[in-house]
Amino acid sequence: MVNTILAPDRKALAEERDAEPQVHHAPIGFSDRFALGFTKLLRFTADTFFAKRYGHRAIVLETVAAVPGMVGAMFTHLSCLRRMKDDEGWIRTLMEEAENERMHLITFIEIAKPTLFERLVILLAQWVFLVLFSLLYLFSPRTAHRVVGYFEEEAVISYTLYLKEIDEGRSANVPAPAIAKHYWKMPANATLRDVVLLVRADEAHHRDVNHGFASKLGGRPVDPALAAPYPPHANDIRLNA
Repeated sequence: MVNTILAPDRKALAEERDAEPQVHHAPIGFSDRFALGFTKLLRFTADTFFAKRYGHRAIVLETVAAVPGMVGAMFTHLSCLRRMKDDEGWIRTLMEEAENERMHLITFIEIAKPTLFERLVILLAQWVFLVLFSLLYLFSPRTAHRVVGYFEEEAVISYTLYLKEIDEGRSANVPAPAIAKHYWKMPANATLRDVVLLVRADEAHHRDVNHGFASKLGGRPVDPALAAPYPPHANDIRLNA
């Protein structure tokens, strides 16, 4: 296995997520089953189009993943204004998620260098998903957050497979892009594998937060740590916005 060269605190985080078993929220009721089915349909589409081209898959994945946080923050903001109630930290959490996913996208664009056709696919996917997710959030925020939770489950799987490709030599462990080193405060000799470990840790956190939000909206008990206003490692591995 290829060794990581992350600083001690970041390496500890990566190893913690590396040892963590794949988490899956078992669907309860129609809303959860719809969310899971929709996610599996998109996963099948990605598998068919990109196969094992994980760098290119990551670009489309992150293009779509950057939408829900912004949409959720906007609708939550408007809801709080109408109801004259506090957001309980949700808006900042969702904005942080959107910004984080955008940085994932910019990082993998530097790595994979998408073709013109792939850029057009990305553009189309973003607009289609923006419309669909906005409608879903308008009618059922709980289902929308559950969809994101399942999306992130699939993202963790995809990045785990990407790590396997790197470790087994099928994908080159190239130097990390400069923008990734700056954003995550990585050392000068950081590599793609280090980037993927940190991205996967981010996705695992987004998974837990969105499943927590969905459960809270559904009136189910939620571990407070799963709906924390800020990712626990935010101050340690990335620059403040």
